[in-house]
Amino acid sequence: MKTYGCQSMFAPVRRMLLKHPRDAYLNQATIDRQWKDLNYLGRPDFELAMAEYEQFLSLLEGFDFEIQFAPSDETTGLDSLYIHDPITISQKGAILSRMGKEARSPEPEAAGAYLKTLGVPILGGITGDGKVEGGDLLWVDEHTLAVGQGFRTNAEGLRQLCGLLDDCVDEVVPVQLPYWTGPQDCLHLLSFISIVDKDLAVVYSRLMPVPFREWLQDRGFQFVEVPDEEYDSLGTNVLAVAPRQCVMLSGNSQTQKRLEGAGAQVWTYEGREISLKGTGGPTCLTRPILRSFE
Repeated sequence: MKTYGCQSMFAPVRRMLLKHPRDAYLNQATIDRQWKDLNYLGRPDFELAMAEYEQFLSLLEGFDFEIQFAPSDETTGLDSLYIHDPITISQKGAILSRMGKEARSPEPEAAGAYLKTLGVPILGGITGDGKVEGGDLLWVDEHTLAVGQGFRTNAEGLRQLCGLLDDCVDEVVPVQLPYWTGPQDCLHLLSFISIVDKDLAVVYSRLMPVPFREWLQDRGFQFVEVPDEEYDSLGTNVLAVAPRQCVMLSGNSQTQKRLEGAGAQVWTYEGREISLKGTGGPTCLTRPILRSFE
C-alpha cells in the first residue's frame, strides 16, 4: 500500500505532516528573540499559540487521516511551524525546497530527514541559484502544476523542479507574481488562490494575473471571490481535506458563506497567534504526504 504521493490540492487526505508550536516556537523566549527579524505582524504569545493549535489539531483529528509531527530541530526557527513550504511531495517522493526567505534555509533538510524516517524517498533538492517554496506550487490537477514566480520562487528553481518531477507532470504553467508589498513580505501563488475541488477555487482576483485567471476559467473553474476586507485575514488560504471539505481561519464570514453557497462544508479555527501574526493559514500549517481517492 502506497504511503506517499500528493499531486492534488483537494483529493482526500490520507496522511499529513504537521509541526507543533511546541517544536517550532519552543518557548516564549525564542519567540521574543525571533519574531521581529522574521517580519511577523505581531509577537505571538506562546501559551495562546499552544491553545489555538490544540483547537486546530482537534479539528483535523476529526477527519479520517493519519497525522505525523515533525520533531524539534535546533537549526530551524518560528517559521518551521509552516511546514508546507520546505518540501513538495510528488507521486515518486519528496523534493526539498531552497527557500527564498534566507532565515528559513535550514528547514528543507530538517523536514527531509524526518520524511526519510516515514519511508518517503527524497528525489533531490533545489540547489545553487534556484529558489522554490511550496506556497508557490498549485496542483491544478494530478498532472498539471502551476508555479508562481516571484521573490520566493525563481526561473532557475522552476527549471530544476521540472527536472526533478520528470514524468510526474504533463504540463507546468509558470505564473508571474506581482511586486505587491515587496520582498520583505510573503506573496506566494497560494496567497491568492486555493483549489478546493476539480472545478472550484477560492480566489482574490485583484492579485490574479489575467492570463492565469482566464486559463483556469477555460478549464471550467468557478471562483469563490474573497472580498477586499477578508484578504489580509487570510480568507484565500483554505485547506481542502477532501473535495469541498474545507478548513479556514475564522473571521472570514463572507468567504465562508460563499463557499457554503457553492456546496462546500466549512470548518473554522481561531488563529490569531499561529496564523495571522505569521501570515500562515491552514494550508501553510499542513503538508499532506498522501492524498488519494482510493
